[in-house]
Amino acid sequence: MSKISILIIDDEVDYCMIMKSYLQAKNYAVTCAYTLKDGLKKLADSAPDRLILDNNLPDGKGWDCVDEITNKYPSLKVYLVSAYRQKSDFISTTPNITVWEKPISLSLLDTVFQTA
Repeated sequence: MSKISILIIDDEVDYCMIMKSYLQAKNYAVTCAYTLKDGLKKLADSAPDRLILDNNLPDGKGWDCVDEITNKYPSLKVYLVSAYRQKSDFISTTPNITVWEKPISLSLLDTVFQTA
């Protein structure tokens, strides 16, 4: 059985490294990108199983790309995160999209990824 692959697109390097280290210890394959451009390239190159996408990135709003991402990768599970937006600011009718507010607890990751 292959590892579940996760791409994290977030400009907070320390946050990404903590998440990556934690998730790798749980046997997930994790890749990080710190800009939207780099993240979208890694998404196209690696086709991960899960995407954790921050909204406020140095080169754009991650959430503005959600429709494009979900149209191109309909089976991808997308987790939108931001410390600056409330869940009610983003309404999705797509079942593969979940909205989280930062900070994200590691126990939430365990719960969600074990059942996803």
